[in-house]
Amino acid sequence: MSETRSALIVDDERDIRELLVMTLSRMGVRCDTASNLGDARNQLQRNTYDLCLTDMRLPDGSGIDLVGEISQKYPETPVAMITAFGNVEAAVEALKAGAFDFVAKPVDLPVLRDLVRHALDLQQARKAGSDAVASRLYGESPAMTTLRQTIAKVARSQAPVYIAGESGVGKELVARTIHAEGARADAPFVPVNCGAIPSELMESEFFGHKKGSFTGAHADKPGLFQTAEGGTLFLDEVAELPLPMQVKLLRAIQEKSVRAVGANAEHPVDVRILSATHKDLAKLVAEGKFRQDLYYRINVIELAVPPLRERLEDLPGLSSKIMGRLAEAQGRSVPTLADDAVQALRDYPFPGNVRELENILERALALSDGDELTASDLHLPRNGGGSPDTHQAAAAAGVDPRSIDPRDTATSALPSYIEEIERAAIQHALQENRYNKTKTAQSLGITFRALRYKLKKLGID
Repeated sequence: MSETRSALIVDDERDIRELLVMTLSRMGVRCDTASNLGDARNQLQRNTYDLCLTDMRLPDGSGIDLVGEISQKYPETPVAMITAFGNVEAAVEALKAGAFDFVAKPVDLPVLRDLVRHALDLQQARKAGSDAVASRLYGESPAMTTLRQTIAKVARSQAPVYIAGESGVGKELVARTIHAEGARADAPFVPVNCGAIPSELMESEFFGHKKGSFTGAHADKPGLFQTAEGGTLFLDEVAELPLPMQVKLLRAIQEKSVRAVGANAEHPVDVRILSATHKDLAKLVAEGKFRQDLYYRINVIELAVPPLRERLEDLPGLSSKIMGRLAEAQGRSVPTLADDAVQALRDYPFPGNVRELENILERALALSDGDELTASDLHLPRNGGGSPDTHQAAAAAGVDPRSIDPRDTATSALPSYIEEIERAAIQHALQENRYNKTKTAQSLGITFRALRYKLKKLGID
């Protein structure tokens, strides 16, 4: 690290200040110190810092106030909070106030070094910032503009983010964008569908296991937390976690360490947690189906991804981008949408959201040879073609919603159910083989080409 990097350390305990100065100095970071809020404000007015570390309790006020001021007045300076051990409420409050991360007393030096590295890496990540976010999440509507702006802010933090939205809106894309625009971009992004892992395998999948710890454990195996070390763990469909696993996950997030099945000791992990579900998580908490303490821990920052029907002004441009990508893959020229096609799309409720729009356009391109797509080429279901719940379930399962006959949802449930089983088997095989597609295909007994087709068909990234 360059000697030009600088940090402000705010703590009223001299021993803590000296420890932090010594640690950061060895990392090539020049340090200034302050023992109270007043001193810190004076230092911030006179100097520009690449990082600020502040204690929670100061003689003349709360470190939370300093976090808020720095977030407002000096947004380019990441600020981390030093909290008392086990004070989760204070840590969460600091993250909501705009803190980049937190570290507990007594300070664990390896954890501190990781925090400092991530904070300083943000300077590089910010250079590509807003342009990269815009390229991933298209839309000129106010809802999408606000979403991109919020993503750009939370990407600079280490706070857990909960992404809420209906099936098919692009929650994983949001998670990947947060990861790609943050300080952990060069580390792994590990997505896991919590509903696809059998409950009896969950602990082993998340935390790993030691050889001989149970029947079939023929070798040590790292878990998803270890695989995501230094990066991001994305818990998709987090509402599907059974209550016993929620307890273990909460402990892992709070303690920043995991214990593999059959291990005698815990292993520290450095992972940022992003989570998502299409269900109403707050309602599940009220019903006792999801732990309130875990809900508050993963929902430090909530991002709501708008459904497509609430941003219809984005439809023409979004459709053009999707058709461009599909046409390139098919080696053909990009068709245009006729006026009646655009109007038909505007009139359709899109219960399956962006994923359903992609399905509709992909089918239209496959069945049409012309340079213009009309409303009849889209084959949209009449009157929305059934209930939103049915279509959302179909879109989530990778089923073309237009294949559902609203007069006979019992008939359509069978292929949807079969595809859900196929999806779960493929996702489990991918996780077992650490997302190596060649090995995954071999373990499933299918060709690599067949696996690629199924991944695309089922919407598995």
